[in-house]
Amino acid sequence: MRIEIRGRNVEMTDDLRELVNKRFSRLNRQVSGLASCEVVLYEERNPSISDRQVAEATVRLKGATLHAREASPEMALSIHHLSEDVNRQVKKHREMLRKRKVTRRVIGQMRGRPAV
Repeated sequence: MRIEIRGRNVEMTDDLRELVNKRFSRLNRQVSGLASCEVVLYEERNPSISDRQVAEATVRLKGATLHAREASPEMALSIHHLSEDVNRQVKKHREMLRKRKVTRRVIGQMRGRPAV
């Protein structure tokens, strides 16, 4: 899986890049190598917003696009919550595909049998 990391209004340090790669490495094992993940880190400029550090991710899989957004006072916390959210979505998508595959197999077996 290819991971692209971009920053808006945030200085992209090696620590942030390493943190994103560490958090999304588990996701890398669950999806195919053709999938892509785009992570955007930015800071809200409005002083009245307490959760100013925002992290967004868009994961493009075969047949699906998953999107998540998390905000918190600290960027590391936003990245942590974002990775958990994306992992949950990927797990849900994989379970849906498995259920669909099993259902199709059962229906195919039923159609092959003679009617009683």
